[in-house]
Amino acid sequence: MSAATIGSEGRGHGTLVTVLGSSRPLSWVNTAYPFGAAYLLAGGGVDLAFLVGVLYFLVPYNLLMYGVNDVFDYESDVHNPRKGGVEGVVLDRDVHRSTIVIAAVANIPFLVALVVLGTPVSNALLAVAVLAVLAYSVPVLRFKERPLLDSLTSSTHFVAPACVGVAMTGASPASAADVLAAFFVWGVGSHAFGAVQDIEADRAGGIASVATWLGAAGTVRLALAAYVVAGLLLLTLEPPYVVAAVLAVPYVLNVAPYVVLTDADCERAHAGWRRFLWLNYLTGFLVTQLLIWAALGW
Repeated sequence: MSAATIGSEGRGHGTLVTVLGSSRPLSWVNTAYPFGAAYLLAGGGVDLAFLVGVLYFLVPYNLLMYGVNDVFDYESDVHNPRKGGVEGVVLDRDVHRSTIVIAAVANIPFLVALVVLGTPVSNALLAVAVLAVLAYSVPVLRFKERPLLDSLTSSTHFVAPACVGVAMTGASPASAADVLAAFFVWGVGSHAFGAVQDIEADRAGGIASVATWLGAAGTVRLALAAYVVAGLLLLTLEPPYVVAAVLAVPYVLNVAPYVVLTDADCERAHAGWRRFLWLNYLTGFLVTQLLIWAALGW
């Protein structure tokens, strides 16, 4: 093997690692878990549809969502101190084309399989999920720069997989309307709170968001209200699922210290955002225990 070949393979491996890093591995579970849990709760089993769906929403979907976003956010990302770790990499220009190609190659086979294995309703919802992912980042549409629509679209990214999971079993997502509505409202609040820490940087870069529109304090209050509403919606569930309403409390407590935050101090919200990332893992664990508890009839 020549040195040129070794160098080429090394660069290829490095590109793949970089592109994979752009998919936010820490957040993979946030889209795979909703699909898997919804599929099983709606009556599905650990079958081919379940495995394909979980694998798709675990990696390829996140690669499409975050990788494409990083390509089109390059100009702002290079000036964002949060980039370069678990909250996203800064993709060099020389891997932008590779990112788009790898995302497409990774997504297409899974999407074809999910369409074949799915129902007309699940296929329509899958299309909504993919279109929402693209609309958030691609030029012209750029929903991420349209205040409030940015939070609504971001929440769709996480709730849509759950809707697809329910629909792939043949059940109607309307049968889980309370849970899905609570999840959606929670997602709106979470995106809004995440945007607070970037207010000054976004304004400097001419980027609009729900947070640049409402300001730090107003956006935090929106997030807090969303978490409260999500908790109230979960209170409408039957036992033992109603216990899930308690899980909204830590999110309320996490954002509460920032309700009077000024725009100039917006970066202080970053500490709350990092707690939020780990809080999701705790919440996921507790939800799993609740589902096991319910399945065993305790």
